[in-house]
Amino acid sequence: MEYVIENLIKEEAAYISNKINEIVPREVDADEEEFVLKVENESGDIIGGCIAEAYEYHWSRVLLEDLWVDERYRHHGIGSMIIHEVERIAREKGCRVVTLGTASYMARPFYEKHGYQVFTSMKAANGYIDYSLVKYLDRDTPDYKPTDNSGAKYKVLHGNDDDADVILYGIRTYSEAYEEKCERDDFCKKLVNKDGKFAAGVIANVNRGYEGFVTALFVEEPLRYQGLGTYLLQEVEKLAKENNTSVVLTSAGDWNVDFFKKNGYLIRGELKDVPKGHSCYELYKNIGTCR
Repeated sequence: MEYVIENLIKEEAAYISNKINEIVPREVDADEEEFVLKVENESGDIIGGCIAEAYEYHWSRVLLEDLWVDERYRHHGIGSMIIHEVERIAREKGCRVVTLGTASYMARPFYEKHGYQVFTSMKAANGYIDYSLVKYLDRDTPDYKPTDNSGAKYKVLHGNDDDADVILYGIRTYSEAYEEKCERDDFCKKLVNKDGKFAAGVIANVNRGYEGFVTALFVEEPLRYQGLGTYLLQEVEKLAKENNTSVVLTSAGDWNVDFFKKNGYLIRGELKDVPKGHSCYELYKNIGTCR
């Protein structure tokens, strides 16, 4: 191959993200905004909260990335308060859906009580099952009210980055009882020609012994259909195999899903009419391990 693979620098990662946004159909373009919500007790300690990301305008989606309630304060309606506030913010921003991920040892029944439905599932390397759930806010879904609503004496407040760290620490502490610690390798690579000019790039990571994930992949338009994107995918898969990782995951829209399908990726979940007039997909490829 006439191209050389090198490490991707920060500026080039931003370049890839911008270029991918240009490829996305105009009616799908969106702004991203992360927000943090927290709940404090009488002493000002954080006892629950969430981290979410809103994709506004035509994307019209909120991704609820992390939700946590301190074990001592569970089953008092605090989680429901947080969910309701996330959905209120989503509606205020004009978002049509809220999506989230959870695991079989976590809170799938809790989310289903609030009208969320599983649209994809996969058995993880640790033996548990990972789920992706969605709730369409423009559909008639009964509003869940917890039996014990004593947590209503607390308020859901907007938080900051420090509050997010507390929430993430709480989630990690809870998960440690179920998940083995795994090391992560970031794979940020580019292909350059003999003059050092950028030709293609990929941003991915591999959680050793668990799964890999391709976050972004881009090939300059004049150089497409020459196998550069496929080569970079294969490099991610090679790293995954070397780290005893049996599956690589990614996500795509109906405007680029065929590329991944041609490279052996299978659809494991579909969000129909998200964004409006389109569909987005979660994909996977079983690659085996080196053992």
